[in-house]
Amino acid sequence: MAKKTMNRHEMPIGSIIKDPGCSMQYETGGWRNLKPVHDNKKCTNCLLCWIYCPDGCIKVKDGKIAEFDLKYCKGCGICAEECPDKVKAIQMVEDKK
Repeated sequence: MAKKTMNRHEMPIGSIIKDPGCSMQYETGGWRNLKPVHDNKKCTNCLLCWIYCPDGCIKVKDGKIAEFDLKYCKGCGICAEECPDKVKAIQMVEDKK
């Protein structure tokens, strides 16, 4: 005997998320042991660091790197790693808190 399928109005209510989270609510910069230091004189503003930053910590203004948002930077160093070898405008240094 075939089972009767339920329509969406007959299905029991599952879990409900009334207040979905947002990564902006959780400052993760406290996890950091290293922090990025940017050299404006060396930087060519290719923005590879901005593209690869997994946390969106690099703020860009008028096509140039404006600042690093250290409230959310975890110090992973991807920005420094992706900075072109000829430039190396980002260095990771110990974050003394």
